[in-house]
Parts: sequence; structure tokens; C-alpha cells
Amino acid sequence: MNWGLIRHGSTDWNMLGRLQGQNDIQLNEEGRRQARLLGRHLRTEGWEVLVSSDLKRAHETALIVAEELGIREVIVDTRLRERTHGRLDGTTLEERIALFGEHWKSLDHGVESDERLFARSAACLTELAEQYGKTKLLLVSHGATLGVLLEGLLEQMPSGLLGNTAFSRLSKDDTGQWICPLYNCTAHLAENAGRSSGL
Repeated sequence: MNWGLIRHGSTDWNMLGRLQGQNDIQLNEEGRRQARLLGRHLRTEGWEVLVSSDLKRAHETALIVAEELGIREVIVDTRLRERTHGRLDGTTLEERIALFGEHWKSLDHGVESDERLFARSAACLTELAEQYGKTKLLLVSHGATLGVLLEGLLEQMPSGLLGNTAFSRLSKDDTGQWICPLYNCTAHLAENAGRSSGL
């Protein structure tokens, strides 16, 4: 099994530090540029299937990458959506402090738990594995969703938060354990990135 995991491209809310959650925010021009660069760097790898969250920022990222790769269809699955942060969705850190005080993190805001987020994203992954087997598959989702999914699958989670259009590889070793031989790679965004970028 050889899969690629992609976080969506940049949005205006990313730039503002505003929690997007399940708000349906579209890519900005920088996010579209990031997606095009990633697609171009993946052209020679023979990717066959592309699956995406239904939220605009992920789906548009997937459509742009698909166009670069010559993949005609993007499969959409709502289980790949971002975590909902409940009443915190749409807020900046400053707004959260203003609304709920310095200890806002200790309050119940209706945030989707890691357990629920992992359960739905892992169920999607299991079904895709059964359906597509050894097909080279790309999956476009969101920072928290991918982070929680990987943390639940791997024996040791790599450090660092996923950047916009960060690319990670997910596969299984000879013992059947999930491994992540490449994590959070954004080499495609470098100004002079070439085919030897490590992707």
C-alpha cells in the first residue's frame, strides 16, 4: 500500500489565524498556487485515485492536483472533514480570550473529541484500503483530521503541525504496521523546487 496524504491549501482564514473547523471556506490564490505546485511535483509518481473531504478548501485542492495529474474524478467523503470546534469555529485566539477569558481552553465548547475524529477518519481509511488495495491513492483532508489519524495509526507520531499542502506518505511495513516514511513535506513550495525535492 502506497498512499499520499495532503493537507489543503491556504485560505484567508488560515492567514488570519481563524479556526475554520467545518465552516466551508474556499482557497485563496496562494492556496491554489500551492496546490498547482504540489500537483506538478507529483506528476511522475503514477497516482491513480484521489479522495477528498467535501469542504471547499480540501475539495478545490484535490481538483487542482487532479487536473495536474490527469485524474478525471475526485471521490468525496464527508468523514474526511475537519474537526468541528463547536462554538469556537470562526474565532481567532484574541476573540476566544475576549469571549471566554484566559482559561478558555478549560471550558466545554462542543469540540469534537480526538476519539470521534479518529473513529470516522479511520473508518474511511479502512474502507478505502478494502476497495482500492494496492492502488496508489492520494487523500486530501485537514490538519487536525490528518494529525489525529496518523497519531492513532503510528507507533510514533512525527513532530510538527502539518503545513498547507504538506505531503506525507503512508504505507505498511513487512509486519503490517503503519509507517510514515515522509511527513509534512513542503519542498514543492520552495522557489526553485525541482524533481529532486524529496517528494
